[in-house]
Amino acid sequence: MIKKVVLAYSGGLDTSVILKWLKETHGCEVVAFCADLGQGEKMKALKAKALQVGASKVYVEDLRETFVRDYVFPMLRANAVYEGGYLLGTSIARPLIAKRQIEIAEREGTDAVAHGATGKGNDQVRFEATYLALNPSVKIIAPWREWEFRSRRELIEYAQRHDIPVTATKAKPYSTDQNLFHVSYEGGILEDPWEEAPEEIFQMTVSPEKAPAKPAFVEIDYEEGNPVAVNGKRLSPAALLAHLNALGGAHGVGRVDLVENRYVGMKSRGVYETPGGTILHVAHRAVESLTLDREVLHLRDTLVPRYAEMVYYGYWHTPEREMLQAAVDEAQKDVTGTARVKLYKGSCCTAGRRSARSLYRVDMATFEEDDVYRQRDAEGFIRLNALRLAIRASRKQAVKRKG
Repeated sequence: MIKKVVLAYSGGLDTSVILKWLKETHGCEVVAFCADLGQGEKMKALKAKALQVGASKVYVEDLRETFVRDYVFPMLRANAVYEGGYLLGTSIARPLIAKRQIEIAEREGTDAVAHGATGKGNDQVRFEATYLALNPSVKIIAPWREWEFRSRRELIEYAQRHDIPVTATKAKPYSTDQNLFHVSYEGGILEDPWEEAPEEIFQMTVSPEKAPAKPAFVEIDYEEGNPVAVNGKRLSPAALLAHLNALGGAHGVGRVDLVENRYVGMKSRGVYETPGGTILHVAHRAVESLTLDREVLHLRDTLVPRYAEMVYYGYWHTPEREMLQAAVDEAQKDVTGTARVKLYKGSCCTAGRRSARSLYRVDMATFEEDDVYRQRDAEGFIRLNALRLAIRASRKQAVKRKG
């Protein structure tokens, strides 16, 4: 019998209904945990709402700096992108929420933890893999895998019957996740991959068509792979990301619409806004292009898809991710410098880069006269590297003559 449970509570439709359902179904005390990751919610109102719905106690914790410094920045150092487009904004938040949830459960002496992830999605894995990695004996309640409700429409009806205040409606049943790194949208009209996402859903970015006609330039300073300053002003991790979100959002940067492969096996359509993250991804690549050795860069890039999979699937607190992180961070020791990025009507591109640790040599690369590179050396280099090709061609010619 479960007496007390810690619920990862966002204040949205699912977790608000779950809070009430847990009390009704299990007759247990519910402690709500709200992680402030920069989702823009009014935390005092969120706490009051959880108490109104039936929580016996509410933890509201500001984890923005921890989130960006210890989760977002390590992921950005690895240039992690899932399936070529998704910058993993929802994925990277879950291991932090789940970790803190386990810590609160241990402090409260609770019997179990609960989350609002559905039985179809990735978040159930992300939450539960973290729970079990940190406390293998914890009891887990996943209401979407247990209860009688089969759709978000039924949840809305339940909320209305029990006077639970929610913003989702039958006309706009979108599932939205927001934090300091991004906003995601799923459900509703977005379930038809042919339909364009309605402009009304976007919260962090203006439409590229309505963005300023004049481009903006921004300079980002990096130290050992981490962004530390914008236009010469040093900022904390969370403040830096928030500043770039506002700047990128004003220029329509960071919108992505993709059909992705969920870990459970199905495809799903997601729409994302990641303005600051997009800028940092482009800027980081620019500084790396100057400072990373070719073979290190190429080897690291072969690991990016695997690293991104680990984050997407929910394997942050795992030995394999930690091993890859160590390799990534070793490569980042010389990634120090400045990138200048141009923002214009939804686009974000490199406009310049410089570094005191640059491997770029003008005297080597120039098309003008130089005294450091002997062009005649290239002949032997080419012949040795093409030797196997020449031998193969000789064999083909010999076979052809005999035939």
